[in-house]
Amino acid sequence: MSPLPSTIPALVRTRVRAAVRRPAWLTPEETAGRALTLRLVSLLLQYPDAELTEARSELITVVGALPATPAAEHLARFTDWFAAQEPEALERHYVEMFDLRRKSSLYLTYYLHGDTRRRGMALLTLNQRYKAAGWDTDGGELPDHLPVVLEFASLVGPGGGEAPLRQHRRGLELIHRSLTDADSPYRHVLAALLTLLPPPTEADRAAVAQLVAEGPPNEEVGLDPYGTYGEGEFAPPGTFVPPAPAPPTCVPPAPTSRTGGPR
Repeated sequence: MSPLPSTIPALVRTRVRAAVRRPAWLTPEETAGRALTLRLVSLLLQYPDAELTEARSELITVVGALPATPAAEHLARFTDWFAAQEPEALERHYVEMFDLRRKSSLYLTYYLHGDTRRRGMALLTLNQRYKAAGWDTDGGELPDHLPVVLEFASLVGPGGGEAPLRQHRRGLELIHRSLTDADSPYRHVLAALLTLLPPPTEADRAAVAQLVAEGPPNEEVGLDPYGTYGEGEFAPPGTFVPPAPAPPTCVPPAPTSRTGGPR
């Protein structure tokens, strides 16, 4: 596609580019398949408890029945691995990937707003979006937890339902890169999701590279939340970071009499 003429007003150029990136109109069957894919991604990114691991054969059947798409291919690769693992191994791997690693946390607003006051407002705005659509998360997880965001997208649809995913595209790219660097099969689940979103822009790629190098924004309020982690790393949301040890307290000497040694 040839570049847009520079004489076109910026607003018009932006609208035209947005129209070019907008996905084509979906048939009801395609919409239903997309919703099912999003719900499967949401399910597979949840903690592999006994209920989920017991349903592995059913998950393989459902994934195998999806229309042939890049997303379905990625999910099939993941479920093949998922079905072959011992439950305890799945639990350990999940905790290592999503609870102990700084750059593959599933809480999306952290990548956009980091440890700042803006993150609290973003969580509130996201929760209000859910309520406006008539959806209640039941308070079990923060509204920016990726499985929650995916469930909302699957229920509401490609427009407003998937808007939070598009907004947090850069965080999703960072999670996928981190899982890929760790050679985790969960990279296939993130790859399946990314195939459903518009391709990243050059600005997206630059922002992800900056996140990798510097971590998300940080307000110097109270304790430094990143101080106990290695250089170039940042603490995931919800991580307890102990304060630095206080300096020794200076204890005054014991009182003495004016005429002799200590009493």
